Amino acid sequence: MRRATVPAVLTCGMLLTLTSCALGATEDAGGERPPGAPAGVTAEAGSATSVHVMWNQVSASPPITEYEVYRGGDKVDEVPADDHMVDVTRLKPSTTYVFTVRARDAEGRLSAPSRQVKATTPAAVAADDSPPTRPGKTTGRAAGNRAAQLAWGASKDNKDVVSYDIYQGDTKIHSVSGNQTAAVVTGLRPGQRYSFTIRARDAADNLSPAGNAVALTTAPGADDGRDTAPADFRATTVRADGAFNIELSWMPPPVDGVISEYQIQLDGQPATTLVWGGNAPEGRATYSFYISRESGETHKVRLRAKLPDGTWGGYSAERTVTTGEKG
Repeated sequence: MRRATVPAVLTCGMLLTLTSCALGATEDAGGERPPGAPAGVTAEAGSATSVHVMWNQVSASPPITEYEVYRGGDKVDEVPADDHMVDVTRLKPSTTYVFTVRARDAEGRLSAPSRQVKATTPAAVAADDSPPTRPGKTTGRAAGNRAAQLAWGASKDNKDVVSYDIYQGDTKIHSVSGNQTAAVVTGLRPGQRYSFTIRARDAADNLSPAGNAVALTTAPGADDGRDTAPADFRATTVRADGAFNIELSWMPPPVDGVISEYQIQLDGQPATTLVWGGNAPEGRATYSFYISRESGETHKVRLRAKLPDGTWGGYSAERTVTTGEKG
């Protein structure tokens, strides 16, 4: 079997762009680019008067120092660089809001706005002072050394449970929809003991009592990241217009937040980083790129995802493909 050198240039696609491609950033007077716009922005109503906004952390040099959150054209909050979520409060019931997020680096440069996301607050509930019931039994396990998987039983409310708040100790660290009874918490430290509890929230901002505390300890040191790796990774070669492409497909890793960036490794070396320009797929993702015009060339390929906390997850299984061979 022959091996070929991977082409140095890959063409940007309609849905995915390469980090080497222009992303619309402009240079400042010193010739340096501002940070990239935050990706993976989501917004979910937390109550009739609040919305939980979440985004993926931005990697930049110089480093990011803070994020600015906008409602329409108005800045409503500033968040330290270590965080990537915020609750926007004092909103009106039954109202649709548009949010964007911008990153600011240590030199004071501000990124372009993220894509716009919308959230609609539910209707207010008159004279509702009845909180939801305590969430059912909460369970959890460490997922490697940087993440934890949590699950709990649904709460009940005289109206509806709008969201669940996740606490690490006494600090609220996340919020998910009232239809969701599981979450993955990332950004943890290796070999550390953590305690998590869950509280339910209704449209009137009534909070339930906390569910049972779940204590767990993350794995020490580095690990292979299998709990944050893309799953069911497949690769094959396809001939089109006299050339061979490698076609990839995979399932995103199970984390809260949006996976909008992946790194492909080819024959043991990083080949390219893919960034979704629009809405990243929640289900199976696919990508195809040119590899060669010669048959009989063998390549090994795998990929990993950038997690919402800004760190790289584990690599997928490695697949071997040969141009001209049927998959």
